[in-house]
Amino acid sequence: MTDLRVTVGGRELEAVWTDDAPETKAALADALPVAGDATRWGDELYFDVPIDLPAENARAVVPEGAIAYWPTGNVLCLFWGPTPASEDDEPRAASPVNVVARVTETELLADVVSGARVRLKRMDD
Repeated sequence: MTDLRVTVGGRELEAVWTDDAPETKAALADALPVAGDATRWGDELYFDVPIDLPAENARAVVPEGAIAYWPTGNVLCLFWGPTPASEDDEPRAASPVNVVARVTETELLADVVSGARVRLKRMDD
């Protein structure tokens, strides 16, 4: 079941919530919809979100397609491949992040550039 719609530079993606960080997920769900002009860092996009939370089951290495909150910068990140912090081909954050959801398909993200508009909302909104 798809929970979220993620729009990245005009491309529509679907995502599902995870249970990795339930308090972070609840705070983000309350803040939806969120949007911003993203910065690209390797195969990661990130943008500011209006939440301020501590680390919760945080980790640096995340699965491909992870949507995660970075407590250090109060930003939401979308990972689909290696970043400058990666070892080999794993998606790796600069420092631990709280994973809250996962995009089901990441193929459309390969050519997204910094400044792309990212929007995350509930599927039923």
